[in-house]
Amino acid sequence: MTGSFTLAYVPGVTPGKWARVWQDRLPETELTLVQVPAAEAAAKVRSGEADVALLRLPGDREDLHAIPLYTETSVVVFPKDHEFAAADELSLEDLAEHVLWQPLDDALEWESVPGQPPVERPETTVDAVQIVAAGVGLLVVPQSLARLHHRKDVKYVPLTDAPQSRVALSFPIRDENPELVEHLIGIVRGRTVNSTRGPAPEPAKKQAPRQHQQRRGPAPAQKKQPAKRGKTRRGR
Repeated sequence: MTGSFTLAYVPGVTPGKWARVWQDRLPETELTLVQVPAAEAAAKVRSGEADVALLRLPGDREDLHAIPLYTETSVVVFPKDHEFAAADELSLEDLAEHVLWQPLDDALEWESVPGQPPVERPETTVDAVQIVAAGVGLLVVPQSLARLHHRKDVKYVPLTDAPQSRVALSFPIRDENPELVEHLIGIVRGRTVNSTRGPAPEPAKKQAPRQHQQRRGPAPAQKKQPAKRGKTRRGR
């Protein structure tokens, strides 16, 4: 199979391991990786600029399939010398007295944002991290984004009851490359090269090796040799 295939992905998602498997299995079909802003990922697929996208849910899913792959841990980011620095994890209740920044590209969907409302919303997550590093307010993001934008002057810990985002593989409902999409679905789901289309099969149960033994019948009867009869001399 020849040609090319474009995979768009949002910041924080790391498709490298899947790209390496693709290269091994489909060496004649070039896989192009393109990082795009989270707000543009779905539109890139709908417009045909990308064949598929790794994006976060919830989000824009109009005219798109979305196969959830995994759920990300949400963390709270704060200055390294903050009062939370010794904590192993926090809850939303712990944030009640603090300003919580919510950037315009926020990857989480809040029913109600905890903490004190900020005076404005930063444009991007990067901007929000910089503000937090300056000692103003906190930020809640998926852990992959905290790792991506990590700085020496900030720290982050899990936020146990925060909303979470899911990373999903998204593609058009009317797809023009169904076979290649199926190949990629198989790769991200961990199917082997010999797996068929559909859910990954369960591992086959190991069977004890059959031992082939030569069948032995009853021992053949030994023929009795007739006793040798010596010649006797008859007297005269």
